[in-house]
Formats: sequence, C-alpha cells, structure tokens
Amino acid sequence: MPDCPFNPAAENIADLIYRFGSLQSERWNNTSSLCADYVSSDYIILHMPLTPDAVSMRVHPYYMIPSLFSPLDYNAMEASGILSAFNSPALNNQGKGVLIGLVDTGIDYRSPLFQNPDGTTRIAGIWDQSVPIEEGVLPAGVPDYYPMGGSSYGTEYTREQINEALASDDPLSLVPTQDTIGHGTFLAGLSAGSSIPQEDFTGAAPEAELAVVKLKPAKKYLRDFYLIPSDAPAFQENDIMMGIKYLRMMADRLKKPLVILLAMGSNSGSHIGTSPLSQVTQNYSGFFGIITVIACGNETGAAHHFYASIPAGTEYEDVEIRVGKEEAERGFVLELWAADADTYTVGFISPSGERISRIPIIANNETSIPFLLDATTITVNYQLIEAESGSQLIFIPFQTPAAGIWTVRVYNTQRFKGTFHMWLPVQGMISEETVFLRPDPYSTITVPGNSRLPITVGAYDTSTGGIYIHSSRGFTPNQIVKPELAAPGVNILGPSVGRKPGSDTPMTTRTGTSAAAAITAGAAANLLGWGIVEGNYPTMSEASVKSYLIRGAQRNPALTYPNREFGYGTLDLFQTFLRLRE
Repeated sequence: MPDCPFNPAAENIADLIYRFGSLQSERWNNTSSLCADYVSSDYIILHMPLTPDAVSMRVHPYYMIPSLFSPLDYNAMEASGILSAFNSPALNNQGKGVLIGLVDTGIDYRSPLFQNPDGTTRIAGIWDQSVPIEEGVLPAGVPDYYPMGGSSYGTEYTREQINEALASDDPLSLVPTQDTIGHGTFLAGLSAGSSIPQEDFTGAAPEAELAVVKLKPAKKYLRDFYLIPSDAPAFQENDIMMGIKYLRMMADRLKKPLVILLAMGSNSGSHIGTSPLSQVTQNYSGFFGIITVIACGNETGAAHHFYASIPAGTEYEDVEIRVGKEEAERGFVLELWAADADTYTVGFISPSGERISRIPIIANNETSIPFLLDATTITVNYQLIEAESGSQLIFIPFQTPAAGIWTVRVYNTQRFKGTFHMWLPVQGMISEETVFLRPDPYSTITVPGNSRLPITVGAYDTSTGGIYIHSSRGFTPNQIVKPELAAPGVNILGPSVGRKPGSDTPMTTRTGTSAAAAITAGAAANLLGWGIVEGNYPTMSEASVKSYLIRGAQRNPALTYPNREFGYGTLDLFQTFLRLRE
C-alpha cells in the first residue's frame, strides 16, 4: 500500500472499486495523484481527487462506483437454544477463543458488557474510519502488519490503548471513538456481551473477543449521486469491504477463528451475489475458521421491490410508483435488472399525464429527459450487459419528480424469460411514501445477503412463532435459498449507548433482522469454540457450520422447508449440538 499524500476519507477525494484484470488498468497506472488500499486478490480501492467523472456511468462500469448501505434494524437466547447449551457442561464453550468481528457504527468500549471481570477490555482492536476528523490531518490508518494488510485512512486503537483508556479518568481523551448511533453497540452486546443477571440479559457468546470497525459516513458526492438524504445513515461499499479485510487480518494475527457479523444492507445491485461486497463475503467465507453471518434485511413490507413476467405477445408492462413529498424535493434512484439475456427499454408517464415514448438503446448510452409540465428530469442509463452479473441494468435517477403516481413503461425487446426485477432504495434512504403500487414481497433479501456461502438470517417473533412482518423474504432471483435460518428479532433487549444515573449499562429494545443476525453470530462463535478451539473439528468451515445449524433448526410441521420466510427453520443451538451425535 503506497503512502497517501492526502486523507482518503476527505470529502474532496473520490473512491472507486477496482477489479484486478480490468482493461482499465493502464489508465490508473498513468494517474499520478492516486493511492490505493488493497482489499483482496480480486479488489483494490482507488482514491483520487474528486472530478465529475468519478460518478459517471458513462466512464466507469456500474460496480466501480461504491453502493451505499444502511443499518438494518421468553427470552431470545432461550428460544435460540443458547441458554440450554450454556447449562450443559460439555457444550458451554460460550465463544471462548473465538473472535466476533463487526463492521458497523462502532462500539461503546466503556460499557462493562465488553470487559473482563478485572475491568480490562474484551475488544482486540477498533478501527475507526472516521478519525481524524480535522481537515488536512493525515490519518494514521492501520499499519501494514502483513504486506498489503493495512489501510491508508482512519485510526486503529489496540487492546493496550483501550485498556489504558479504561484505567484513566477520561477514556475518550485517549481513545476518542464513540458509537453515536448505537446500532453497533447493540449488536456487539447481543452477540458477545457479558451476562447482566439483574437485567436478565446475556450475549450469545459472552466469552468471545470482539474486533470492531466503525464505518465513516458516506461522502456527499455519493449521496448526491444516489439522491440519498444528507441526514440518512449511509455507508460506502468500499469501506465495508476494507472493514472485512481488517477483521480477517486481526483474526490471522491472533490465530483465532472468526465470525464476521454484517447488518448493513442495500437494494443497489443485481441481488444474485455479484456485487463487489457480495464477492468479498463469498471469498472470505471459503476459508476454514471464518464464518460470515448477514442480516437479510427488513424490506418485505416496504413495497420497494417489483417483479414482472411479460407474457408472450405483450408489448410492455406498466410499473406504477407513488412518489411522496420528500422525494419530490430531492429525488430517488430506481434500478431495473433483467433476467438472463433479456433486454428492455423504458418510457414514462408523469402524474400530469405527460408521456415520454420508448427510449432506444444506443450501446451504454445515458439520456436525460426533462418534463415540462412537472419540472422533473429523469436520466436513463442503459447498461446493456453489466460487467459483474452479465444482465442488463437500467439505472434511472428521478430528480425532483412531481409528487403523485409515475408510470414506468417497460418494453420487452429481446425475450428469453421475459422477466425483470426493479428495486427502490432500502428503508432509511427513502421515505415511506415512495413505493411501488403493486409490490412483490419476495426476492427482497438485501445485498450482500444474497451471497451463496454466508449464512443469511431472517427474524421471527418468539411470542407468536410467526415471522417478523418486515423480515425480507427469499429466494434470490437466481433461486438460491435465502435466508437459511430465522432467529429471534422482535423486541429484543440489548445495550444502548451513553450512561444514565444509577446504571453503567443502559438497555433498550430493537426489532429487525440485525438482532437476529447478531444472535446467530454468537451461536456460530459457540460452534467454532467447540469445533476449532476445543479440537473437536479443527477444519470447521462456513459450509459445516451452516449445515450444523440447519440440522438443529426447529421446524413447524405445518410448513414446507426450505421456505421463503424461515429458510430451513428457526435457530436452536442446543438441538444443533444434540444432532452432532447422529
């Protein structure tokens, strides 16, 4: 990794995802004002001064522009069979010797939940990508513990530094990293928090160590490109990729098995596991002792997905979108992905009745269409063959669209299956008022939960046994079974951030697939502890952990498995251990 002459996290620096082997390599070799961060044998992240071309799909393939991701938001541990496993002397590993890694909003390292009984930390390291904040200050980054193992931005805080901070009167003056949103702290508590008997709380793997990446907020130029509100929690794909690399490097240095917990999701991409982030999670899941657990998203009831199969002899399909007031002021992005080798073109009808006829495909052309009556501009970018998926992508930004019902008329130009999918941005990046009028609840698993190898988790309500109403449903558009499991995810108790009088550990409840994924990550850590740390299965892999959890899952006799809501059933760690004897 070359030294950067600038801060790669600065707002005037553009980030691009570069895939090795690209025919564009010569272009980057000739760029003088450039530095790069190594992700894997497949990808590097390029940092360069921001220009208008940095976010142009006329210049760069779709995958090179980082997508934006949003947090996915009697007792859950008892329902998951985790407490029963704890109570069995032969099975109560509780994650000892295992590292649980989070790429999220950070962690409140001062909480007793993440400390040993002697007050020292259970956190092996924190990489805060947002520090330093000051303009013009070059970041420390992450040292090159291995060749190409570091990063050129952010600041790493080691176990020793965290312990020094905890022993001081002013911890934040020594280790100034905080979780201001609380999402990462909550998930860290669920997956690996210590027991709090008075709160009837325990993490799923309370003896595991933690490694944490605090993501920096998405840069303004990418928010503008995707038309995302300035106050929406949004994080860049390239930063998540670099965070995953940091966790793997940490596990390798400590010689510990690793569970990676991802509770960030996006509707940008093909949803078949071809995005750069999906590929990285897929590749890392192929190593022995590395497990990736991903929240499936909370998109089922959001009306952000449309699916159609155009019958033979039908010229077009009308897709209606209700645009709310917030999007009318700013805009939004719509993506259409064709199945296989199908190709489509689009036209539009505005709320006032103004019509734009079929826009022809001219290679990978980009056309901007002004609407006179509605003071709206729609840009249509045809990617005839998107580089990673091989499918057609139509990328459609609506800029200041008039509120009301918009119709996207989709024309079939070359029929194989005659099917296509459309996605609006995920919750948190678009208001509840902007929806498809005829949504499809299936294939709503958010990226990167569509990757084949990682364990993708939905959420259910332990009080009713039913699936959480918003838990994203499978299967993927290419019919991979996702999610594989469901875990408790409704009104789940976990740690909050900050302090309150008379308590060192403020608690809160959250609902969503993030909580379900965190509990499952802890269960996976317990399995790795039993298998690798205790020597019962030294070559335990993603595939074997997934199979064990599926075999032990509880299944309702009234349902057929796998199904689109529960996958293969609900998490039960105790039953998983019992099935090891079979």
